[in-house]
Amino acid sequence: MEIKSLDRIPRAALESLLAPIPFYKAVKQDDPYQFEVLLRHSRLVEFKPGEVVLRRGERDPWLYFLLKGQLAVFASDAQGQQVVNYITPGEVFGDIAALVQQERSATVVADHNCKQVVVFGTDFKAFGELENFGVINLATKLAYFRNCVHSLRWKLEVYRMRYPDSPLASKHRAIKLYIGPKGGREELRAIYAQAQSLARLLLDWNQEFGSLSLGTEGHSAPNPALVEKMTQ
Repeated sequence: MEIKSLDRIPRAALESLLAPIPFYKAVKQDDPYQFEVLLRHSRLVEFKPGEVVLRRGERDPWLYFLLKGQLAVFASDAQGQQVVNYITPGEVFGDIAALVQQERSATVVADHNCKQVVVFGTDFKAFGELENFGVINLATKLAYFRNCVHSLRWKLEVYRMRYPDSPLASKHRAIKLYIGPKGGREELRAIYAQAQSLARLLLDWNQEFGSLSLGTEGHSAPNPALVEKMTQ
């Protein structure tokens, strides 16, 4: 593992790396100062094939985006275990653990088939308390949690379509969308609570599929949905 200081990366190259990530792209366009704040709390990390990126059971406040390469996801220790899923460039992982403040629920390893894996991480501690805007302002928090809710709902829909008969299949639809005034603290509180509820439901799905994948015939972990969900 090699942690690279963002100060030593040419700005054009760094912005090019982050351009495919909607959250960072939006912040850069809407508030260049906040973009710089995020960079001060972020890092670029390179991994060699086979190196562990996240380990099940650990705690840390970082959320990550894969920029280059591929990551293999394992339900527990990577040694001798079958790959549950793969994370591909542009995907976020590790954010659920930060959101619900719990241990990582899977081990993530740099794929042996990739020569280089590059990850961009941001320390979620910079977000601070929900309504503390001393470092990360209201608009940036709204942008992040809106994106978070959208991503979680999409992944839960993938589960529902694959396993429509599961008791969990439509539970996320009972978590109501926010329809109040936009852009204020009321929306922030609502979408934050919504994100946490969706995240906990997604963890319930993962626990169910984890038990099914331990030997129940005819069942396997779903490919698209288990990406970062297993990577808290």
